[in-house]
Amino acid sequence: MARSCQVCGKGFSIGNQVTIRGKAKYLGGVGTKITGITKRKFKPNLQRIRVTVGNGTNSSLLVCTQCIKGGSVTKLVKQKPFRLPTADKAASKPATEEAVPSGPRARP
Repeated sequence: MARSCQVCGKGFSIGNQVTIRGKAKYLGGVGTKITGITKRKFKPNLQRIRVTVGNGTNSSLLVCTQCIKGGSVTKLVKQKPFRLPTADKAASKPATEEAVPSGPRARP
């Protein structure tokens, strides 16, 4: 189907658009009346995102937001996340003296 989720297959749903006029009785009116009923489509919230497919390749898919929130797809990682150096590497470096500021604004 054309505009459907490529993960779960969610597509259009058909329903009615109900047009109402009048003031509700609990607000002091004579009641609301239905003046028209027309067919309408309920469309899924589809987003085109780049995802990592099973064997490590990346592709662009049309996915509904519930699949994105639910973790059904793995979004493409554009940059490796920042990691702090581990304690082993920090301890193995030799201790150096503190750097003393120099220049015209340095305090004596």
